[in-house]
This record gives sequence, C-alpha cells and structure tokens, in this order.
Amino acid sequence: MRTCRAATAGKLTVVLATLVLLAAACGSSGPSPRAWAASVCTALSPWRAEISKLTSSTNEQMTAQTTPAQAKENLVRLFAGAEEASETARLKVEQAGVPKVEQGEEVSVGFRAALASMRDAYGRARTTIDGLGIGEAGAFYDGVRSAVETLQQEYDASALDTSRLNSEELKRAFDEVPECR
Repeated sequence: MRTCRAATAGKLTVVLATLVLLAAACGSSGPSPRAWAASVCTALSPWRAEISKLTSSTNEQMTAQTTPAQAKENLVRLFAGAEEASETARLKVEQAGVPKVEQGEEVSVGFRAALASMRDAYGRARTTIDGLGIGEAGAFYDGVRSAVETLQQEYDASALDTSRLNSEELKRAFDEVPECR
C-alpha cells in the first residue's frame, strides 16, 4: 500500500516537474516568465508539502495494525485532503494568469488541467474508499488496492504531452526564481 501511494506522489511530482521544464510560452499580455514561475512555484510548494504530509501520515497509520474501519477513515481523510489541496493549487495557478511567452495559454491550461485531473482522481478514490464495506477485511483491502491502482492509472492518463512544448524563457525562470528552489 505504501509503495503505491509513494509511487503515485512521485509520479505526480515528475509530471509537474516535466511541465515546468518543458512548458512552452505564448506572446500574451500576462505576467513575465519570472513572475509567472514565481506564482506557480508559490502555488505548488504548499500543495506538494500537503500531499507529502498526508501520504506519510496515512502510510504510518496503514502500516500500524488498524481495523478496516480505521483504515477507511484514514484513507478517506487522505484523499479528501489531497483533493482539496489540488484544487487550491489549481486555483492559485489560474490566478497566476498566462505567462507572457509564446504558447503561454497552452502552458497555463496544461498546468491547470493536470491539477484538475489530480484533484478529480483523488476525489474518485475518496468516493470509492468511502463506499467500501468494512465487514470483511479481505474484501475491503482488495477494494483499497483496486482504488489505488485506479488512482495511479488516472495519474498516468492525466500526464500532459510536453513533447512539443519548449520555452527557454520559462525554463530559465523556473531555475532562477527563489520561489522555485
């Protein structure tokens, strides 16, 4: 169980880092690449910390000898917290605007869409776990494994295709601004 959640959080971090490094830009009237990168990193930093904290806390609770009822409560709380943190980050990225670089709109939309997909995946996992019966431990934990596998698949499917996105301005901005370090 711990490996699935840790891998999911790791994949999420990789997806977001790839977006940051390969994001393309558009010539709009939005914030400069540096200002946009600072806003995005400011939005994502507490989100990553919250996801990490929630995952770590749940891993600790799940490795302890817990009943299905306790495990269910812990997992529902984890997924609800991750869902809320993802939406908060998405809103902050939206508030950052569109970076003033070529294809900036596409970059901004991509970041927001990735966060919305993660938010929705956590919400579906929460709903699935919340709907599991706790009377039969084996069936409950099978349901949990299935929900986590689905969550992982949804993360993989929500990855943004960054192969054609490449903005040196944004790469440099994300490397240089203190908020991204």
